[in-house]
Amino acid sequence: MDYNKHYNSILLLSVVLMGIMLLASYFFIQKQFLESSIAILIIVIIGYQVIKKLTSQHKLVSDFFDSIKYRDFTRYYDNHTGNPDADYLHQRFNEITTILRNLNTEKETHNIYLAKILAMIQTGILAFDVKTGDIIWINETFSSMLGIPSIKNITFLDKRRQDLFQLITGQLNPSESNIQLNINNQKQNMLFSCTDFEAEQASFRLVVLQNIDDTHNQIESEAWKKLLSVMTHEIMNSIAPIASLTETLQSHIRANMLESTPIDMTDMDAGLETIHRRSEGLMKFAQTYRSLSKITHIDASTLKLADIFEGLKQLMHTEITNKGINLIFQVEPADLDVEVDTYLIEQVLINLILNAADAVLDHDNPTIKCFASRSLEGVVTIKVSDNGKGIPAEVLENIFIPFFTTKKNGSGIGLSLSKQIMLLHKGKILVNSVLDKGTTVSLVFPNNA
Repeated sequence: MDYNKHYNSILLLSVVLMGIMLLASYFFIQKQFLESSIAILIIVIIGYQVIKKLTSQHKLVSDFFDSIKYRDFTRYYDNHTGNPDADYLHQRFNEITTILRNLNTEKETHNIYLAKILAMIQTGILAFDVKTGDIIWINETFSSMLGIPSIKNITFLDKRRQDLFQLITGQLNPSESNIQLNINNQKQNMLFSCTDFEAEQASFRLVVLQNIDDTHNQIESEAWKKLLSVMTHEIMNSIAPIASLTETLQSHIRANMLESTPIDMTDMDAGLETIHRRSEGLMKFAQTYRSLSKITHIDASTLKLADIFEGLKQLMHTEITNKGINLIFQVEPADLDVEVDTYLIEQVLINLILNAADAVLDHDNPTIKCFASRSLEGVVTIKVSDNGKGIPAEVLENIFIPFFTTKKNGSGIGLSLSKQIMLLHKGKILVNSVLDKGTTVSLVFPNNA
């Protein structure tokens, strides 16, 4: 049964009904009441059948629309009831439901793909309703980057992170896309962008944040490795033959001197000895820096921080106290543990303690304190603080650049290496310094729970 036949059957009944009504009217005018009554009875019967058919179809259509309204695309309508009209409608309803179900499945699949992609990327994404403030999407990167929980409405940020709230609601209009946000008492450089769009008669705002410092750290780390690799390769290639050649020449000259060669070789021998000694020094320099470039992975294990601090105390106590410096170690709670590479973290802490010792030498009551703690979020932090001279702002910006140093005998590699080691631990090294009051270096480890 197709649509035309279904329509024609309704139309035919309507025409017949109108014809009988005209005939009944004629009988009534002619005062043929018996015939008129029979016609009226036929009209009632046919009218009842038409109304019954239309009511049944209206109920089917209404039921179908309700299932669409409530997105019930699993509904199946029996199209073998024996009623041609009902079977026709049921067949059409099943076809439409199948199409809508396929479209809904495709949409849900695309949403799952999109959600997975947005969850994996290292860019913070937030979308919210501009009028109500209700959040329609926030990925894990956005929450972890700013240290905020998963929230339902942006008004949550109004009292807790007013700077962020004003930024994403448009109350602050930064002149540049590169902004600074205060996160865990540290200024972090962020790349900020936002855009508004309309959908379903509502206005939404999409906010995107990317941590430039993290990206910079990764690029800097890779560049640092390449720099060391190239530097050591070139120096080794240049120095190795020089050292070998000078040693050979020195042996040959000394042999000639034993044979009383008339040529006075004393000055030449001294010069060659100097060249050889310097070559060996450069060779040792290159080998030392080549070893740094090999630090590409860590051998981590879970250790008590109290044990790490005890080892450092035994190692450095004599050297530090001989300089009149008070060295303090403290762990809260006492059984605090952390998953680290012991050798590398000890190397970082030794470097930080020695730097602190240089900073407090000319100050009253020189003190260095190593303090370890765990936050409520499970983040372990080790802080090395001193009450020394502090670091000027122009120097603070460059302290992690390889080979940058303000010390006469410094290599400029200590803090750069420390930062590299913390990146391998997926952590951070942060520095706060106030002139003539002191410096605090924080080693922040991720929550691996």
